[in-house]
Amino acid sequence: MSAMFDLFGLFERIRKFISYDAETEFYYRHFPSLVKSAELIIRPMRRSDLKVVAAIEQSAYEFPWEPTTFRDCYTVGYCCWVGERAGQVVSYGIASVGAGESHVLNLCVSPQNQGQGYGRLMLEKLMAVAKEHKAETIFLEVRPSNKPAIKLYHQLGFNEIGTRKGYYPARNGREDALVMARML
Repeated sequence: MSAMFDLFGLFERIRKFISYDAETEFYYRHFPSLVKSAELIIRPMRRSDLKVVAAIEQSAYEFPWEPTTFRDCYTVGYCCWVGERAGQVVSYGIASVGAGESHVLNLCVSPQNQGQGYGRLMLEKLMAVAKEHKAETIFLEVRPSNKPAIKLYHQLGFNEIGTRKGYYPARNGREDALVMARML
């Protein structure tokens, strides 16, 4: 009996991964004003998302990742997710998982969509995926100057566990990174 439930769970995960809602797509395309308040849908990143993800990164950061870094993360099979609203990618998250731990490598919301809770939803998704992969702890780095992100991470139970000196490029040299972690 449990094998049947496992099989059902597998089919359900596959269905969610490949599902396509033609009616929703039609309204997104032809009547966008009707779906302006559409909910965020978090789905696995596709290769076709890489250009828009890189464009969001360029618009959000003074020192963005290179487009090839996104491609490499996707190619090696990191946990790559996008948040889509009204047919447009507005956020993304990338994490690695292995050896009982997960590491958030990148989490971003497009500048025009920040402050709507999309970063929280993406981080919660990355934590859920880490749990599914049997990770016990999740880590991330953040610039000390990124006060909104630090506030979010504290709200979600992350604690500061250290500092990486000169981790991030900055206008006047380098900026440290706060290392944060949370037990799952």
